[in-house]
Amino acid sequence: MSKFYTLISILSLGVLWMVLSASEQGDGPAVAYTSADIADFYAFRGAQADKTVFVVTLQSPLSIGTVTQEARFDPNVLIEFNIDNDGDFKEDLVIQAIPRDSIMYFFGPSTVNEQQQGRSSEIDVNDLMGSVQISDLEQTYVTQLDSISLFAGPRRDPFFFDQARFSLIQNGTAAPEGFNSGAEAIDAYLQSNVLTVALSLPTELLGVAPTHALNEYGDFNLPNAYNVWVSTKRKY
Repeated sequence: MSKFYTLISILSLGVLWMVLSASEQGDGPAVAYTSADIADFYAFRGAQADKTVFVVTLQSPLSIGTVTQEARFDPNVLIEFNIDNDGDFKEDLVIQAIPRDSIMYFFGPSTVNEQQQGRSSEIDVNDLMGSVQISDLEQTYVTQLDSISLFAGPRRDPFFFDQARFSLIQNGTAAPEGFNSGAEAIDAYLQSNVLTVALSLPTELLGVAPTHALNEYGDFNLPNAYNVWVSTKRKY
């Protein structure tokens, strides 16, 4: 077992029943520009209907070339994918990822001790899901374990945002018109990379999804959905 500090960065996605993403391109001074700095979190149904994919990007933006090549995952930072499968907005299961000697190790899905929910974490070394060699700019590695796929390494930043236009809207210059169309918008992150951790696994490993949270507030008839979020925690 290894103990870790309580969360130092968190990004909530909300509910998972279709392709969803959450973004936070700027973080606090304690984690900004480190591999504990969460940029984006994506969760979606896999190419196979019985699979779920989780993707988290970190340390954005990394310029292309030497900066990306020298970027490293912090061995003292634990990445956690949190899953609420009973609708109480507390993690019931957690999938953990942590690097050691150019290898990213994945553990879980593990049941979360109620006393540790939202606080400290431990890695159950007996609950190893698998591992993958961390990719670099020259070589991409993907581990395929039966019905599970694992990846860790640099990738082009998938986040699209017209930062210049946003600034014009923010200062009032372009407020009436709003954002440009996709064809006219200029992606500020087009030439940027991120450190990425991704996995695909059978959805059945997440348990039975609870009633969609929005159904509590109206007759939306939305399908059952997991509540999911990602966090980073630093070792004692």
